[in-house]
Amino acid sequence: MDNNMKAMCGTYCEICEWKEPYHCPGCRTCEGYLFWGVCDKAKCCISKGYENCGHCPEMPCQMLKDLFSDKEHGDNGARLNNLKNWVKGKDIFEKLR
Repeated sequence: MDNNMKAMCGTYCEICEWKEPYHCPGCRTCEGYLFWGVCDKAKCCISKGYENCGHCPEMPCQMLKDLFSDKEHGDNGARLNNLKNWVKGKDIFEKLR
């Protein structure tokens, strides 16, 4: 797995349909300034010095809960599972629906 493609919110961006058309390097590389705008989750994580949100003692915070349950971008727990696995050092991911 490409660690730069492990988004701070728990998405694995290497398989994202927007990666190639927008030449998106992932939120780590662009420091939260993505092709669609600024990611508040990434900026928060960066400001706290965490590799991803899974390392934060507040996980899942309200920002993540809102993302996980969003009607358009929700994921039925996949991001949360990814974060838990990555914190444990497991290079696996669940694909978002």
